[in-house]
Amino acid sequence: MSARETILKRLRERADGALSAPESDFSVMTGRGWTPAERLARFESMITAVHGEVHHAARGEWTQALAAVLRDKGVTRLGVGREHPVAVEARAALADGGVTLVDADRDIAAWSRDQFETLEAGLTSTRGAIAETGSLWLWPTPDEPRRLSLVPPLHIAVLDAETIEDTFFDVVEAHGWAQGMPTNALLISGPSKTADIEQTLAYGVHGPRELVVIVRHADAPGQADA
Repeated sequence: MSARETILKRLRERADGALSAPESDFSVMTGRGWTPAERLARFESMITAVHGEVHHAARGEWTQALAAVLRDKGVTRLGVGREHPVAVEARAALADGGVTLVDADRDIAAWSRDQFETLEAGLTSTRGAIAETGSLWLWPTPDEPRRLSLVPPLHIAVLDAETIEDTFFDVVEAHGWAQGMPTNALLISGPSKTADIEQTLAYGVHGPRELVVIVRHADAPGQADA
């Protein structure tokens, strides 16, 4: 008898009966009832706990926050799409800002050296975020490929405050994933981190060393519905 079979046999022969769990333990948690302010606060607390960086800006002023981040981080080469509204606004705002804008919608072989050797940051939109886990969710496209958030040492993600959901299940439900499961959804819960066999955290090993989230608010930050 194998070790696995031995363990299973012992569990089945427990004096107080086989192990089981009530059906209620398998229910999916959703609709936690957090207010928009509570969702935002929890998301920020969770993502900053793993070294994510969060900046807040009014909807019409987010490109100013972007320019400040690029300046503070010393970024001179930024990978960015061309079609998404986030990319369009960023390109207009940075046109004369001393930052070289690198088109991301190219075949990977055409600019592989640029991506891995000279690109300092990548800018992407987001579809939303999850308050419970402090996660962003993205849907990469040819205009904003996955490598734009993966390869450069700095990933800058733009998040609209009202798109934060309580839980992952709320995202699935709100966006109808049961009727059409997305093939390219991506969850991000902080900058890259890995743990070796000694349980030592190492940041920047696989993926960006830094993650900056610019949260856009319909009103001035701090004036959203509580």
